[in-house]
Amino acid sequence: MTQRPSPLLLICALVGALVFSFAAHAAGDPFKNRGGATGNPLSGQAQPEFLPVEQAYRLGADFEDGRLVLRWQIADGYYLYRHRFAFNATPGGALNAQLPAGKGKEDEYFGHVEVYYHDVDARLTELPAGPFTLSVTSQGCADAGLCYPPHTDYLRVDPAAGTIAATGAPPHSATPAAPADTGGEHSAGLWLTMLLSAMAGGVILNLMPCVFPVLSLKVLSFARHGGQRRLAHGLLYLCGVVLSFLLVAGALLGLKAAGHAVGWGFQLQQPWFVGALAYLFFAMGLSLSGFWELGGRWMGLGEGLAGRGGYSGSFFTGVLATLVASPCTAPFMGSALGFASTQPAPLALGIFAALGLGMALPVVLLCLSPRLLAHIPKPGAWMDRFKQALAFPLYATAIWLCWIVGRQTSASGMAILLGGALALTLALWLWRFGLLARCVAAASLALAVGLLASSWLTTAAQSQPAGAAAVASDWQPYRNETLTRLRAAGKPVFLNVTADWCITCLTNERVALGNGAVKNVFSQRGITTLKADWTHYDPDITALLSRFGRSGVPLYVYFPADREQAPVVLPQLLTPSRVVESIGG
Repeated sequence: MTQRPSPLLLICALVGALVFSFAAHAAGDPFKNRGGATGNPLSGQAQPEFLPVEQAYRLGADFEDGRLVLRWQIADGYYLYRHRFAFNATPGGALNAQLPAGKGKEDEYFGHVEVYYHDVDARLTELPAGPFTLSVTSQGCADAGLCYPPHTDYLRVDPAAGTIAATGAPPHSATPAAPADTGGEHSAGLWLTMLLSAMAGGVILNLMPCVFPVLSLKVLSFARHGGQRRLAHGLLYLCGVVLSFLLVAGALLGLKAAGHAVGWGFQLQQPWFVGALAYLFFAMGLSLSGFWELGGRWMGLGEGLAGRGGYSGSFFTGVLATLVASPCTAPFMGSALGFASTQPAPLALGIFAALGLGMALPVVLLCLSPRLLAHIPKPGAWMDRFKQALAFPLYATAIWLCWIVGRQTSASGMAILLGGALALTLALWLWRFGLLARCVAAASLALAVGLLASSWLTTAAQSQPAGAAAVASDWQPYRNETLTRLRAAGKPVFLNVTADWCITCLTNERVALGNGAVKNVFSQRGITTLKADWTHYDPDITALLSRFGRSGVPLYVYFPADREQAPVVLPQLLTPSRVVESIGG
């Protein structure tokens, strides 16, 4: 009797290889952000990624003609809101202040507002006669995308003696001053918006070519289950997806807490990981084509992991769907993941859980709605043919991943990976025979896994200078100093932050940025186009993404010629008309 290869053994071998390789690379510290100053392309001077609030807005105070004058020195690229100032004396209550007119700005959060760049003075009148504690509340943002919470300074003021001294804390009897709108409701509303954005991004992930074949097989398998059993399968799939996203979130938060600069898709910057994904897609394709069977049943990729009615297969299908979704960034995901990267761990985990919930939602809805399932044809030979047809998108994805490895390393690196795929195929074929054949199969599988650690897949990409990846002739490679120089010279700049493994990025470059009308507008308006290629790990590009509240690609930013105008961040899904409209064409 022919024996099928044990899916548990093969999957454990692949997962073990991923974990071992990841640990080895982490030990080598390839992601470590070693600190120090990095160039801020918006300011023209070296400074940390974002300044502490006390350095971004330096407050001084003095008496002039009997009035108390508060003076803020504002760092380049930062601004203060006019309507967010508040002044309170203890004892004495709220104080009025004379503020100059600010610069008009359309703000994402507050609408049309006035803001101050560089410096601003506030003159306080009608001061209390005796000594008092003054609380000064202000709020500002950086052009690069970070907004600080309201900040309060405390000063001990004696008008009669003409003395002003900073105090580190409010007096015990004081109620900290705050603007009329404390921002609490806004923060809650923003978090809810990001939760919904993450959920919408998760739903759209199901349409990506990496995920769709897996989802299709899971949906077709429902035709074999009854109502209650079908619901159990759907809920276990949901658990697999959400728990996997939470594990990814935990890994990202842990690495960032340890000082590593990482973001969504960072693992795809490593050729060994991309190669392991290519193995996985290729093996899945072979299974769908009937070359080997992953478990005792074809449906629900992973059901052979346990024999208890196939329930564990639904759970591991959710895990698998999360894994194959890693090369994809759907619309709405970028802002949600960027927001999550700046939040405390509980809020960040909530964003990732919402992303997983959105991804699992279509399957759960099918489980809950017999009416929707009624539109799926009854089981028959067509299901096996459809399953075999779904193998071809997986083969195409494996080819694409091999191409990425070639881009990251060299043609030799791609050839090494194809040799590993051959060894993997040999292992799958030999496993069905006797003990001796299985020994050879195990050795072949070990060879395939070992090739992922080959120097051809680890050193070639790291030997390139950061940002030195080849770009199209219309685009200059991004560097901090290049953007700084262009901004200082008053040149408009369009920045494209992309990666070869980002499907959305490649689509946008083909459909929108490569459009003839868009290129003509760039040329006519004298816009310099920069491409930041994140295919390889680059700490400068990682920091750039963080400045704009993103944790992964794509990112598109238009910098107007006027440095005092805020950069325009474009949506993740581009059309030619959106690009032209965003740059004012």
